[in-house]
Amino acid sequence: MQESRSEMFRKLLERDRENPMVLYSLGSELFKEGNYPEAREHLERAVRNKPDYSVAYRSLGRTLFELQEDAESRRVFSEGRQVAESNGDLQTVKEIDVFVNRLDKRAEKSAGPGE
Repeated sequence: MQESRSEMFRKLLERDRENPMVLYSLGSELFKEGNYPEAREHLERAVRNKPDYSVAYRSLGRTLFELQEDAESRRVFSEGRQVAESNGDLQTVKEIDVFVNRLDKRAEKSAGPGE
């Protein structure tokens, strides 16, 4: 049986525990598997180890969105957007904006009518 992509990245991480690209890749695979709590751990480490890694911010923000941690998601998206703009990563800026709009819509729904 072939090992999963997340298992492959776990093995790579054993060789280099703080490699931001491996942390990001493992976090992204765990996100795809729906394992949001563990994805969060690895994506947070990726951002900590490489603070200019704009796509890691985007993925961390999306993970927090799925975990219903909207305030933290918004904070990460805001920081990630600044990083992406500084890097000239316009695609990531656009993707972050889409998720911020989703956060806004979720907040509107939870506030209810007339609030």
